[in-house]
Amino acid sequence: MGRANLLSFWHGFFSRSRGKESRSKGKESRSRWKESRSKGKESRSRGKESSQSESDVALLEGKNDKYDGIIVEPASLPSDPSKFQAMLKKSLAHWKTESKKGIWLKLPIENVDFAPAAVKEGFKYHHAEKDYLMLTCWISDSPCTLPANASHQVGIGAMVINDENKILVVQEATGPTKGSGNWKIPTGVVSQGEDVNEAAEREVKEETGVDAEFVEVLGVRQTHTAPFGKSDIFFLCLLRPKSADVVKQDTEIAAVQWMPVEEYRSQEFNARSELMKRFADIITALSKQQYTGFMPERLLMGSRGPGAFFYHNTRDINRLSAKESLPEE
Repeated sequence: MGRANLLSFWHGFFSRSRGKESRSKGKESRSRWKESRSKGKESRSRGKESSQSESDVALLEGKNDKYDGIIVEPASLPSDPSKFQAMLKKSLAHWKTESKKGIWLKLPIENVDFAPAAVKEGFKYHHAEKDYLMLTCWISDSPCTLPANASHQVGIGAMVINDENKILVVQEATGPTKGSGNWKIPTGVVSQGEDVNEAAEREVKEETGVDAEFVEVLGVRQTHTAPFGKSDIFFLCLLRPKSADVVKQDTEIAAVQWMPVEEYRSQEFNARSELMKRFADIITALSKQQYTGFMPERLLMGSRGPGAFFYHNTRDINRLSAKESLPEE
């Protein structure tokens, strides 16, 4: 093969090779274009599906409170945590458009696994009871005015004094005075939904077995040293015994007795405490009819409902009211 023919052969060979390569690249390009177009359709399909999915998410049910807030209805909670988070997110956005402020979310114990999702959406723990967890979220731009968890526990001390000027006292089997030998009046914590006068009568019966009738509140003490950083309000109450036989409570009480008032007052424990000395002063003043406490009077707070007990000096108020109602001479 001559030089000219050889050059012509190799030129044709490379030209055909580049043509095949070019056609191959063209096919590959068209293949990538089809794949991209397919992915675009798939992406648009997912977008439509997502849009439809978001529109299918329901709002949580809730009722308006008196302060432009929402109390979520526990019965409206779904069973699935992921569904709950989607519903909560959408509901919060909706409530913001309505200018709502504080959101109260009560999770029954069977739904406590929803709490992490709620926290992610900005909720904070408020308080917990034996069968639910309460969370709150402030969604307004204004300063938060949601009330804090209950700050006080309420207790009572019961002075039960009989006609022989003896006071009903106990020694604790548990608690701060256990093993001290000190005799103290029955005390306890007021239960939820219980009135102070009811709590005093109940505690006396539970600790001593004595039936007693509430007479009046003698004084109120407040401290800020209750457990878990809480405060304490303590009502000192006077009760009248309706029975005399004592039956101690085995779990909390080591001993019960009727003690002469002067003997109770002279205990070293009482002499060291200004508060206990004041208690003893009140007992002495009562025996001389020189002290008046606060008696309960149930008063209506509106046109409906059973009313509430208001503890005040009813003797002087009633005496004044009777005097004012007399006709002028």
